[in-house]
Amino acid sequence: MADASTNLKSLLPPVELRRPPVVENNRGLGWLTDKLSAFAEGKIPLWWWAFFLPSAFCATVILPFCLFYQVTTGVGVWGNNHPVMWGLDIVNFIWWVGVAHAGTLISALLFLTRQHWRTTIGRMAEAMTVFSVMMAGLYPAIHVGRAWFDWFMFPVPNSNGLWPQFRSPLMWDVFAVNTYVMVSMLFWFMGMIPDFAVLRDRSTTRVRKGIFSILAMGWTGSASQWHHYEKAYVVLCGLCTLLVFTVSSIVGLDFCTAQIAGWHATIFPLYFVIGAVFCGFGMVLVLLIPLRKWCGLEDIITMSHIDKVAKLALVAGLIIDYIYAMEFFIAWYSGDTYERWVFGHRLFGHTYMVLGWMLIGINVLVTQLLWFKKIRSSLLALFIIGVLINIGMWTERFVIVVGSLYQDFLPANWGHYMPTIWDIGIYVGTLGTFFMLYLLFVKFLPVIAISEVKGATPQGNPHHPLGGAKGGKH
Repeated sequence: MADASTNLKSLLPPVELRRPPVVENNRGLGWLTDKLSAFAEGKIPLWWWAFFLPSAFCATVILPFCLFYQVTTGVGVWGNNHPVMWGLDIVNFIWWVGVAHAGTLISALLFLTRQHWRTTIGRMAEAMTVFSVMMAGLYPAIHVGRAWFDWFMFPVPNSNGLWPQFRSPLMWDVFAVNTYVMVSMLFWFMGMIPDFAVLRDRSTTRVRKGIFSILAMGWTGSASQWHHYEKAYVVLCGLCTLLVFTVSSIVGLDFCTAQIAGWHATIFPLYFVIGAVFCGFGMVLVLLIPLRKWCGLEDIITMSHIDKVAKLALVAGLIIDYIYAMEFFIAWYSGDTYERWVFGHRLFGHTYMVLGWMLIGINVLVTQLLWFKKIRSSLLALFIIGVLINIGMWTERFVIVVGSLYQDFLPANWGHYMPTIWDIGIYVGTLGTFFMLYLLFVKFLPVIAISEVKGATPQGNPHHPLGGAKGGKH
């Protein structure tokens, strides 16, 4: 036996050349099943209620009240005015679309590139994508003014031959967001089917067993089912990866097809894609770090995983910094008086100068802290940086939208924008709804992909020297 163990160890690469394990402490398959199912099967902890109740209040009281008042009164309750026809409605729409993108990127693109470390955080990111896109889709529905005519935005023919105006950027947003919602929800749900079967088989009550039996859709884990599942999963990964680039590109085209100084730049589609990914990675850090501690998932969501997310955020941040530099350079090099005016006033104007410098200070300077291993090893530092990234990217969208509109071509058309309590109330309501849905997901559904994590461990790989029934703590 000693000789066999020595031979197995000789097949492994030196310690310094090995990749960090997906699951630490050589945990066995049985332990993983118990651990990853425990939170969904156990009692609701106090910390969950502490976050759920305020979120539910925002989602069920503040948001419906603000929406009812806005729909029955009109969009005049917002701070939008002439010339700032777009305010927090479009700012928050772009921000929510951005939050959604890192989830799809982690789950889909990293799956296609066979990055096994994504298995422990992919499910959390997918849920973030679904709930964020739902919040983003709310804004096109309400900022048209008359929400009862929202069906005009869909290509539904009628007796009068009425069709939507396909040249309107609003139509692009509707098609992009609806496609993203449907594909993301299908991708998220299909990935959970094997885990629904696990919870079904572990259920101790008829209600739970009945619910998870419906959700599992007859999953038995046969070779035929796994074959079709993996083929469909790859197809959905390809679709989701394309949507990461197309959705934000379409949102960017809303701006760059206009003639407003500060908007009409061909770099906007790429600008919005990278900004969305950067913002999304910040939200991943905000959600991942507390859940790792409170759910006791330190062996599964390792510091190596968090370090990789921080590095990806750094890469996206560096690209954003380059785009910022190019924006100012192009504005100066173009010689356009209006372009120079807009970009100069973003940093040196008297109205929104603080937001302009906040944008640079967070998205450019704070991001550079991620170069340091010591920072990437500090959970508190990464959590704070994640929060700041989301604040910085929201500020960026505000500066782009309002900073380009409030001082138009003629001084006689200049105005000032200030959001009202109804603007802020709807945004707070969407934040509460997002966190309420996310907390419900964390409590009642498998928050980590059980089958995928098992497949990425040595014990789940029969061809690995330590795989099969060899080794592993149970």
